[in-house]
Amino acid sequence: MIKTDILIIGAGPTGLFAVFEAGLLKLRCHLIDALPQAGGQCSEIYPKKPIYDIPAFPEILAGELVDNLMKQIEPFQPGFTLGERAETIEKLDDGSFLVTTNKGTKHQAPIVAIAGGLGSFEPRKPPITGIAEYEDKGVEYIIRDPELYRNKEVVIAGGGDSALDWSIFLTDIAKSVTLIHRRNEFRGALDSVEKVQELKNSGKIELITPAEVVDIVGENKVEGVSVKRGAEVFNRKCDHFIPLFGLAPKLGPIADWGLEIEKNAIKVNNALDYQTNIPGIYAIGDVNTYPGKLKLILCGFHEATLMCQSAYQRIHPDKRYVMKYTTVGGVEGFDGSKKEAPKAVIKSID
Repeated sequence: MIKTDILIIGAGPTGLFAVFEAGLLKLRCHLIDALPQAGGQCSEIYPKKPIYDIPAFPEILAGELVDNLMKQIEPFQPGFTLGERAETIEKLDDGSFLVTTNKGTKHQAPIVAIAGGLGSFEPRKPPITGIAEYEDKGVEYIIRDPELYRNKEVVIAGGGDSALDWSIFLTDIAKSVTLIHRRNEFRGALDSVEKVQELKNSGKIELITPAEVVDIVGENKVEGVSVKRGAEVFNRKCDHFIPLFGLAPKLGPIADWGLEIEKNAIKVNNALDYQTNIPGIYAIGDVNTYPGKLKLILCGFHEATLMCQSAYQRIHPDKRYVMKYTTVGGVEGFDGSKKEAPKAVIKSID
């Protein structure tokens, strides 16, 4: 039996940052994640993808963000159960929760924070006959290592942020990049659309719209794709075909825990502390929903902070916590280490 103060389900950026905020309150955390390593989507799906909206980082790779978070929470010595999925939850007589994984590992805590992102993912595959035969032979639905495409001819299909961002990123790596979308309009960020247009004008990206890939060309591996544009069908030579049509999320067993679910997300009270309809169970990050919800990492950080404050009051109802800024109190880890805040220096003026 693993016992802790806050049991966090999901070891993505939001779950990791919750460890830091809990640590400031002297609350210990343990995290469960079905993936074999911490970091969630940032580690598993796009570790080399640049992120542009993390405060103080004009640009940071997703994997680097995870590394920084892991270093930040090191003093608070969190526990991890990785490669196991949270399967069932039971409320015990003392009011705490018992969470058991698919491998039988039991965890007990008075607070459960669900930070499972969008759940488990399956890529949305284009309806191309026989495409499964080319998977791992030139067809990839997720870009994990951009170096795989160095000096290769790449065709990307899609019209969202992922298709746009990777098309931009790979122009400095691949021999050629072709972006194909079935519409002239894109669903991604305006600045990304404008950047793709600039790269097209400079000859660094071939943009084919409105069009779609209808077939794969090649014997034992991808050698090209067939593209349909209007009534015209033509072949485009390539080494890799990357359809980026998004990922279909599933909540998994959490959906059966008695939580209030809306459109595959967990409803929470955002006016207070991101608590669910079950007292003591919170949902933070992309897994939750409320009026005005934005699925951004920085929003998850904010939600984790308020969740930890509420958790402290539930665990210590008779104590009054007075918030201290880290610039004043520093950061004291469970290992005895402490980062001291600089002391004020008073100088007289003659």
